[in-house]
Amino acid sequence: MVKAGDTLWDIANLFLKDPWFWPEIWYQNPQVKNPHLIYPGDVLSLIYVDGQPRIVVSKPGQRGTTTVVSDAAGPVPVVKLSPSIRTKTIEASIDTIPGDAIRQFLTKPRVIAKEELQTAPYILGSDDEHLILGQGNQIFIRGEIDKERVRYTVVRKGAELVDPDTKEVLGYEAIYAGETLITSYGDPATGELTFTEREVLYGDRLLPTDKSKIDNLFFPRLPDRDIQGRVIHLPDALFGVAKLQVAVVNRGSREGLESGNLLAVYTKGKSVYDHHNKGKKVELVLPDVRSGLIMIFRTFDHVSYGLVLESTRVIHNHDIVRTPK
Repeated sequence: MVKAGDTLWDIANLFLKDPWFWPEIWYQNPQVKNPHLIYPGDVLSLIYVDGQPRIVVSKPGQRGTTTVVSDAAGPVPVVKLSPSIRTKTIEASIDTIPGDAIRQFLTKPRVIAKEELQTAPYILGSDDEHLILGQGNQIFIRGEIDKERVRYTVVRKGAELVDPDTKEVLGYEAIYAGETLITSYGDPATGELTFTEREVLYGDRLLPTDKSKIDNLFFPRLPDRDIQGRVIHLPDALFGVAKLQVAVVNRGSREGLESGNLLAVYTKGKSVYDHHNKGKKVELVLPDVRSGLIMIFRTFDHVSYGLVLESTRVIHNHDIVRTPK
């Protein structure tokens, strides 16, 4: 039985060695509205539909007949599903993955080019003498303000995202600080901080508010192509990350990555010397060791943010990521 707090990833792990194959065995009853959603209290059963294994939602009293047939492996339940009305109290379906772990990253931060950050309007001063600003402060802004816009997002330059292999600068993390409402246009323009998530400082930049809708209803799946890359940034972590923490990789939409794609993480094999090879010292490179599994949940052109779903050891910057085999 599904319980509150379960995730679809947890449930798939109970039934499958490789949980990303869940969509292949999940039976979506066409008679049920939103058949892909699972709710607390649902009972999941492994049955056979038209000779193929399927996971279905079953409940006491659900209409349908079950016939047991025998084969060499023993009795096999064969279920004939009949249309029925599924009634539920108003209750949220379970998350695909732990939503709290990525919620703050679904719309923030952003990854932008150096030129975009350098040319963005910036906070010149405020209505008081404080060096740290917050919600309610009036601010004065220099730079080109679009008179068709009244709302801007306040950001601060974050990490420089560099490809460790090519040394290409892939972008800069724009750390989210808050929101501002433009109250008058000019040089300087005037605005009011309507919301702050962290302290706002002089020199912080203003970017047009991103109104694009981020889809968080995804299920982990393999990429459509072979992906090879590296971990290049660990937000809010100094040493390494583990399960349910976030890592940034140097592959994005230009390489075909999409939200929901899974990447295996490997610790690069070390170089060692074999001193026991008939007196000859031979240098060898040990195999890469798998250390975890991440799911991409937000992509940009050159980089992507991923959530660690599994980890057997600490994941570090420059660890290898690739399509799971």
